[in-house]
Amino acid sequence: MSEHHKTFAAVDLGASSGRVMVGRVGPGTLDLTEAHRFPNRPVRVPEGLRWDILSLYAGVLDGLRAAGRVDSVGIDSWAVDYGLLDADGALLGNPVHYRDTRTEGVAEQVWATVPAADLYAATGLQYAPFNTLYQLTAARSTPQLAHAERLLLIPDLLAYWLTGEAGTELTNASTTQLIDPRTGEWAHGLAERLGIDLGLFAPLRRPGDPAGLLTPRVLEETGLTGPVPVTTVASHDTASAVAAVPAAGERFAYICTGTWSLAGLELAAPVLTEASRAANFTNELGLDGTVRYLRNIMGLWLLQECLREWDHPDLGGLLRAAAEVPPLRSVVDAGDAAFLAPGRMPARIADACRSSGQPVPGSRAEITRCILDSLALAHRRAVADARRLADHPVDVVHIVGGGTRNELLCQLTADACGLPVVAGPAEAAALGNVLVQARAQGLVGDRTAMRRLLARTQPLRRYEPRGDPAAWRAAQDRITGP
Repeated sequence: MSEHHKTFAAVDLGASSGRVMVGRVGPGTLDLTEAHRFPNRPVRVPEGLRWDILSLYAGVLDGLRAAGRVDSVGIDSWAVDYGLLDADGALLGNPVHYRDTRTEGVAEQVWATVPAADLYAATGLQYAPFNTLYQLTAARSTPQLAHAERLLLIPDLLAYWLTGEAGTELTNASTTQLIDPRTGEWAHGLAERLGIDLGLFAPLRRPGDPAGLLTPRVLEETGLTGPVPVTTVASHDTASAVAAVPAAGERFAYICTGTWSLAGLELAAPVLTEASRAANFTNELGLDGTVRYLRNIMGLWLLQECLREWDHPDLGGLLRAAAEVPPLRSVVDAGDAAFLAPGRMPARIADACRSSGQPVPGSRAEITRCILDSLALAHRRAVADARRLADHPVDVVHIVGGGTRNELLCQLTADACGLPVVAGPAEAAALGNVLVQARAQGLVGDRTAMRRLLARTQPLRRYEPRGDPAAWRAAQDRITGP
């Protein structure tokens, strides 16, 4: 490969699987291939739900071995969760899963000290029961936290194991509810009021910063020849995915689809109004000081859980059958925390329809159509609310991530939003990861140049809105009221 082309390993960890992707970047070229994919199976132990972090790390090492020679490595993952290390740098137990029940009722304890409105004004983060702030409050009396000398968010923990150097990447840190989105620094006053020791966190890093070199032991285990740098990327997978939105200007909304749907806007400054808090929008930090102004929606988790319950039937056939089901017959609130926990998803969706006086979906195709209609409806509401609250025009909706492969969901989202949808790329988080590494080595320019390269090199599909907008308004009224 010429000196004008370089190869990058993107470690991209999702809530249900991990992958190591290999990106090759050069003048006008951007190619991505999968080196290794591995499952992410949380484990329920007597003390609760935990991530199998050692299995994930083994998958990362296997992936780097499969990737072969690379010029840099970057890591992104889901947000909010963390590992605790002792004074010797040893991990104090498997990281707790954000779906664990330990944070039930914790938010009310926090609000007794810092009211919810003050918390939002300080951090701009939406209420979610699993935010790191609530997790740390729940862990306050545990022996692990008492013995901890260092807290590392999941991608930072893996980078530490690869390099021996500790840091806290900013886009992911912004999901802890301990960062001031106006300054991009820790909210020291808030942490002090809540008794949270910010000294547990390693120094902040920003996308593009160096994160160390693969250690000799890692080089030996992966068969790589050093030195191989690890580059800090936008380590929250949504931040990497938004960096890979192939938009041509600023008048766009995005929906990052996968286990979650994250729907919103890319802004220059946070929106910290009371109306924004009431609408449950979050201000997370993105590449180059941008703000990811978005709402969390339960996403394809609803369908994933149904497929698991149904013993994984053929998805293509199920989606074709769902497309034949009459639209908008029954819908649920896809942002409802009642759907957060795993288990019995088809029955819970049926119960939600029954309790709201709608027809109860009986067949698998009807339940699937209910889920997809409900997700499109949630996308519609999030895009409309974001436009209004941020006073930001939107001409097109970009869908990126795994949901781009679901053609029915993409078309329904265009129909619901009344806007054209551009779907792709599917591996947006990995591509954003690769592009930040490439930019750190001088191969690509600013965000605009990155997006032009994506639009030229990645397969995209456009969906035009169709059907009657009034039907979507009526369906929305069934959930939220007129």
